Amino acid sequence: MLLRTPPAPPALADALLLGHEEDGRRWPLLVWAPGPGTRMVSSAVLGGGIGARDWVVNAQVPPGYSRRDPVAHLGALAAGAGLVGAGVGLMTAASVGDRRFAADGGAEAVVTAGIGVRGWAAVPDAGAVGAPRPGTINIIVSLPVPLTDAALVNAVATATEAKVQALVELGADASGTPTDAVCVACPAPGAGAAAEPFAGPRSLWGARLARAVHRATREACAGLL
Repeated sequence: MLLRTPPAPPALADALLLGHEEDGRRWPLLVWAPGPGTRMVSSAVLGGGIGARDWVVNAQVPPGYSRRDPVAHLGALAAGAGLVGAGVGLMTAASVGDRRFAADGGAEAVVTAGIGVRGWAAVPDAGAVGAPRPGTINIIVSLPVPLTDAALVNAVATATEAKVQALVELGADASGTPTDAVCVACPAPGAGAAAEPFAGPRSLWGARLARAVHRATREACAGLL
């Protein structure tokens, strides 16, 4: 009897660009659905934290987005795109259609960016409490190897460092925007498969992740300064 190999999940480069209606206009919706067996870590308002996730959406919304129900809104957009199960939802007022993709040794990154409102992380400001505005630099990363929880968190830090490096190199005089978001996806550990314990910038997979995010961020931001 022949055993069929399960189809590989779609590459991040093959994420679909769909659309949704908001304020009487059609806006882009980026959809990537690697399916069951995927773990993600994210700072997104929908599906944030660490856990099993089947899909990611990155929705462009109108500037000045003022809805008070971003979680429900993203959930409805995902359902409208035919997605089921748990997933991650990001929002941005930046152009999703102008996304940039980069890959390095199996690590993949997609970045959407707008840097009209940018600055340094440490400023003399009290901050605010409440639902964040749609993120401006959104980073989605896919790695082909499982990571421990600690390595997933480390991967978020590495992606952020790579983003900041790209901005500084471009002369943005900023570490990001106030509402940037990130999502890192990897396979769930299989039977007998050890998860990678490190994803810092000098680890094998962290270095690849950093180069992919750095290149995608530079390309996404280069024309905006």
